[in-house]
Amino acid sequence: MPMSILSLRRFSALVLMATTVMALPLQAQDVVLWVGDQVGAERARLEAAGLLKDVPYTIEWSVYPAAVNLHEALKAGAIDVGSSADSPAVAAIAGGSKVKIAAAFNNGGRGTSIIVPEDSDITSLEGLRGKTISPTTRGSVSHYLVLGALKQAGIDPSEVTLAFLAPTDASAAFQAGGIDAWGTWGIYTARTTGILHARILTDGAGINSGYSVYSVTEEALADPARRAAIADYVDRMDRAYAWSQVNRDSFLEFYSRFTKQDREVVEPMFEEQTAYERRPVNDALAADLQKVHNTWVEAGVLTGDLDMSQFIDRGPLQEATQ
Repeated sequence: MPMSILSLRRFSALVLMATTVMALPLQAQDVVLWVGDQVGAERARLEAAGLLKDVPYTIEWSVYPAAVNLHEALKAGAIDVGSSADSPAVAAIAGGSKVKIAAAFNNGGRGTSIIVPEDSDITSLEGLRGKTISPTTRGSVSHYLVLGALKQAGIDPSEVTLAFLAPTDASAAFQAGGIDAWGTWGIYTARTTGILHARILTDGAGINSGYSVYSVTEEALADPARRAAIADYVDRMDRAYAWSQVNRDSFLEFYSRFTKQDREVVEPMFEEQTAYERRPVNDALAADLQKVHNTWVEAGVLTGDLDMSQFIDRGPLQEATQ
């Protein structure tokens, strides 16, 4: 994508981000930021974009296979910040996790897929009726996608068998023919379509919100130095997405190495992987999160009432989105 296509707002935000490090409190030079990273994707992307060379604080990385594991770590206070889709973040908050949503990106709903084996007789969402589907883990973005896809196809969840499995277990079941379809994302989609030539029934557009949100512990938000480090970290991720958009070949080379798949396998994933744009943490985001919560309640995943506007942080992290 040529630089001229970048919006003026995004360009202005990137200029502001370039000065963020200089604005960090002096004590941030000694701060340690504990970052949760799903499958190591954020660290790898930042390194590919050259954005980990001048970090004025120490990042301690913890890698998790899925959002549910990352949110367990946040709830336990083992990490300060971590990103996930909005649906597992809402489920974690409803489960008592003391975090707030402090930053958000959106890619238009793409990036989570329902895939079927290459030789499957399932050719449409309607073909899922009577089948066994793994939405990966309960409360995940894949679970949200599966429920939305079934609703779109006019299929009641009682008409399918949902097998909740960790990503590695779901992958093994998919390869062994133990499940008919798999709701998954990112690196798992790339590897399964690349190695097994799985087919994608839907990529989530029109069903998922497309949000990737950063959940931060209340303790970290209360510490000015760690809060400033988190603001800088999120800004670096915004710059990494911008780098991806204007450096297609370099990004695809990186993503091919990261997923261990040929370029032709990952090339169709370019748009979903690079379309993320920073969104403000405001009433509109709170309303979208509320919609997710209400969907979970309707599906019986969650119970009770929750005002999601009480779980967003509207502080200094939002300056770059104004």
